[in-house]
Amino acid sequence: MKKLMIVLLMLVVSFTTEAQKPNKNAKLSIKVDGVCYMCKKRIEKAALKTKGVKFAIWDVKTHLLSLIIDERKTSKKTIQKNIAAVGHDTKDIKAKDEVYNAIDPCCKYRDEQVVKDHQKPKKNNKWKIT
Repeated sequence: MKKLMIVLLMLVVSFTTEAQKPNKNAKLSIKVDGVCYMCKKRIEKAALKTKGVKFAIWDVKTHLLSLIIDERKTSKKTIQKNIAAVGHDTKDIKAKDEVYNAIDPCCKYRDEQVVKDHQKPKKNNKWKIT
C-alpha cells in the first residue's frame, strides 16, 4: 500500500510539472494602439525584434497584434515594453510621451482628429483608363 501511494504521488507530481512547462509555440494577442500602415510596420518590427517572437502581425482595423512566441525566451510584458519603446500604447504599458511625440504626425493615435481622418473613406481616383 505504501509503494502504491508513492507511485501515485510521483505520477501526480510528474503531470503537474509537465503542465507548467513553457510552450515554445504559444499563441497570444495584444491590443496595440495605432492608426495606419506605418504604425503596422513599426509595431510588427518591434515585436519581431524581441527574442523569442516567431510571428507577429498587427491588424489596422482591430488593433490586435497576433503573435507566436517561445515562452522560454520572452513574455507578453517584454513584448509590450518593446512596442511602447517605439511609441505605441498597449493595454498594460503606455509609451513615454517623448517617444510618442517623435513618431510621424500621421501616426498620432492619441489625437482624435488623426483617428477620424484615418476612418474616412478614401475618395475614388478621378483618373480613368480608356
